[in-house]
Amino acid sequence: MTTGAMDRARLKALIAARVAKELKDGDFVNLGIGLPTQVPDHLPPGVGVWLQSENGIVGSAPAGSAGQPVEPRYVVDAGGRPAGVVQGGAFIDSAVSFALIRGGHVDVTVLGALQVDEQGNLANWIIPGKLVPGMGGAMDLVVGAKRVIVAMEHTQKGAPKILRRCTLPLTATNCVDLIVTERAVISVEPDGLVLREINPAFTLEEVEASTEARMRVSPQLEPMMAV
Repeated sequence: MTTGAMDRARLKALIAARVAKELKDGDFVNLGIGLPTQVPDHLPPGVGVWLQSENGIVGSAPAGSAGQPVEPRYVVDAGGRPAGVVQGGAFIDSAVSFALIRGGHVDVTVLGALQVDEQGNLANWIIPGKLVPGMGGAMDLVVGAKRVIVAMEHTQKGAPKILRRCTLPLTATNCVDLIVTERAVISVEPDGLVLREINPAFTLEEVEASTEARMRVSPQLEPMMAV
């Protein structure tokens, strides 16, 4: 099967659902823009997390979510989208927000990537020659969070995104702990990448062929839990 054969909305929901299984009740979590924002929609029953938006919201939630106070229209998340705050949440200034991040108080950060490599290096902020708004808080988050999970599609236009070495400018080095794609779950260990789970819709040969990086197959290889 190819990524193109899988509906994009279903693909993203699959990745988000698998990432959600990594979160524990009470975790303090920062979510990157795009696909990671779908993760809270798939949290298992009884698991609630505190979402931090780096622009200054603790207890962030999508605008209009059930059970949250009505918020003014000028409240936005770090991606500039309308946002709200849950009961018990708070607004803080940027200095306090980044003190939480840099101080190691974020349990998990989930973000997308352009490339990840065998050493857990991450490139997710720029493609040379293309105009971008800037790195944002990613550089601080991936070195300040206790755990870094990359949630992304396995390939880009058929080209591998999990490489032996990143070729794009790095966001940070040796920072990624877990990679979740629509094809596989791969952990980053001190001695390299380990394939932990595989989507049954893909064969092991297909996963390996679409991954440039070298990786060991876990003796306890399992089907992806969200499938």
